[in-house]
Amino acid sequence: MRLIALCLALLAAPVQADPMVAAGAPGAVLLMRHATAPGTGDPPTMRLGDCATQRNLSDAGRAEARAIGARLSAAGIGFDRILTSEWCRTTQTADLLGLGPVTPFPPANSFFSDRSEADRQTAEVLAYIAALPEGERVLIVTHQVNITALTGIVPRSGEIVITRRTGAGLEVVDRLAPE
Repeated sequence: MRLIALCLALLAAPVQADPMVAAGAPGAVLLMRHATAPGTGDPPTMRLGDCATQRNLSDAGRAEARAIGARLSAAGIGFDRILTSEWCRTTQTADLLGLGPVTPFPPANSFFSDRSEADRQTAEVLAYIAALPEGERVLIVTHQVNITALTGIVPRSGEIVITRRTGAGLEVVDRLAPE
């Protein structure tokens, strides 16, 4: 009897699709947290454009970014746009993915140290995404706080939250963890 119950439970469990299928779907919006950069936040003296003042990717983080890019590329997934926060750890992650040209996108900048910007920046990101042409795939490399504000998910370093556009904003479809 227990075996029958176990079999029925397994049959009723949702089947997880390959996240790469969701990532490559027309209109997919991928939100990636930058690869591993040890620490939390940035020093109070942090300045955009000056990586020496910021928390940066570790050697492991750089390898992680390359590996994620290789996985996406091997799956044949390309993007119409690759956008990134202006922080060095996000731009470096986006560049190391090796998936194409990267464009700075200030609404994706971290608001970790100034939460008063959260609602405005989140609204700007959603408005930008809503205005994209139908079917266009976009990758946004950003920060944990930004992804959490957009999806309610707290991603780990290097994780990608795969979403699709809806009339109400973004719907989480799947997640792609770094290996």
